[in-house]
Amino acid sequence: MKISFIGTGLMGFPMAKNLLKKNLDLKIFSRTLEKSKPLEEFGGKLTNSLSEAIIGSDIIFTMLTDDDAVEKVLGNTEFLNNLKASSTVIDMSSIKPKIAIKYGKLLKEKNINFLDAPVSGGTIGAQEASLAIMVGGDKKVFDNVIDVLKIMGNPTLVGPIGSGQISKLANQIIVGVTIGAVAEAITLCEKAGVDANKFIKALSGGFADGKILQNHGKRMIKKDFSPKGKVSTHLKDMSNILECANDFSTQLPISNLIQSMFESLVKNGNSNDDHSALYKEIEMINKTKN
Repeated sequence: MKISFIGTGLMGFPMAKNLLKKNLDLKIFSRTLEKSKPLEEFGGKLTNSLSEAIIGSDIIFTMLTDDDAVEKVLGNTEFLNNLKASSTVIDMSSIKPKIAIKYGKLLKEKNINFLDAPVSGGTIGAQEASLAIMVGGDKKVFDNVIDVLKIMGNPTLVGPIGSGQISKLANQIIVGVTIGAVAEAITLCEKAGVDANKFIKALSGGFADGKILQNHGKRMIKKDFSPKGKVSTHLKDMSNILECANDFSTQLPISNLIQSMFESLVKNGNSNDDHSALYKEIEMINKTKN
């Protein structure tokens, strides 16, 4: 089986690496090929163009930053005209559901299978191959590629094309709101003189325990906001959540608040911080009020 992987950023690089560890035949294309160079050590074949990357491939993975980046690849004639008939395109980027549906229809007309398969778990999940993979598409297509998807994490077919993206948006509601809750909890502990590390330890195994408390909470305490999941990316997700909710005439008041907080972080120059930097936004609000 010949596989292509397009996009080797913070998430794509470790995902492609895990595929290579299974000795799969993998061609790689990225806008910044230099960053992909280390993948050659694991058997990755770096290519200089989209067409070179996908010609003859049975499965094409795309892991790109946003809607615009996905449209530039999936809508590119160099991409569309070089896909092998009956091959499967699996977009693992986080984009608007309607864009996934759009390209699902376009590719179907060309006898190309399509799955939207966004992920959750951040860079740690990508490195450890423990990503939650939410897949939208046809069950037969999903069954044909499930073993490859399992190399990167835990895939679940959640419905037709577009369902993966809606599930990812719902996931990002929970992640964003929970980061905000943890940030407030850590802030309150620090302001009241409670040892925040011991607070996290005390909650271990309790109802409020979880990965976000354990991972993001500790980043907040250390004031380490080096990006694992970027503020700019989560702002994009929150904006897509609200747009999607609007499409279904649904109000999401808590998501509105979290979106405005991420928006404020971006306006204040924190785009590339980790999304645990919601802590910094709460800190800023307190400074303004004091």
